[in-house]
Amino acid sequence: MDAKVNQNDRIGVLEELLNERYSVRAFLPKEVDRATIEHVLTTAQRTASWCNSQPWQVIIASGEAKERFRQLIYKEASGGLGDDYDFTPPREYVGVYLERRRESGFQLYNTLGIPRGDKMGYAKQALENYNFFGAPHVAIIHTNEPLGIYGAIDCGAYVSNFMLAAQALGLGTIPQAALARHSGLIRRHFNLPDDRRVVCGISFGYADHAHKVNSYRTSRASVADTVTFVET
Repeated sequence: MDAKVNQNDRIGVLEELLNERYSVRAFLPKEVDRATIEHVLTTAQRTASWCNSQPWQVIIASGEAKERFRQLIYKEASGGLGDDYDFTPPREYVGVYLERRRESGFQLYNTLGIPRGDKMGYAKQALENYNFFGAPHVAIIHTNEPLGIYGAIDCGAYVSNFMLAAQALGLGTIPQAALARHSGLIRRHFNLPDDRRVVCGISFGYADHAHKVNSYRTSRASVADTVTFVET
């Protein structure tokens, strides 16, 4: 009986973190102390990986270093330059995947009062990725080129655990594939070797709960929509 209660308590903590977490798009300027950041990193380091390769490497830019990086990547993005992903982005969203993407996008735009079809408004909001949504810290996740897609998959698991650990410690996060669109700039700016491949960024800090952009939540498909049980 006690073991059953303990199991329910443990899964309850995970469910709470998963239900609470969302992509934060407005942060307070308050910086996170180093000890808390290192706690997030130590926890995320327990992520499972193929053959225990642990291919993720993480750059965390804060303070003046973050600001220099922000200015560079914002300038490139706002000038229409870049577009050099290391990993091929989705070719197309179709069917239910397109529906989910549209639902998420329209939730964002409606919350911000951006009219449907306002392409300039969409573009302006998209550029906020390169301001890191006001976050005081940004992490860049990169992997080893010879590991290919398996290294990227492992990094994806790491990103998820990073975000859950941050949530548990009272922080907000947003994973950003948009930053990986400028992998060349990232490699040059941070002096990364040629064999490193940028997976994504994570902007993080303390969420501005009073900002309207943080007021909506995306939906999730049901288990019935995503799982097939095969028993005979």
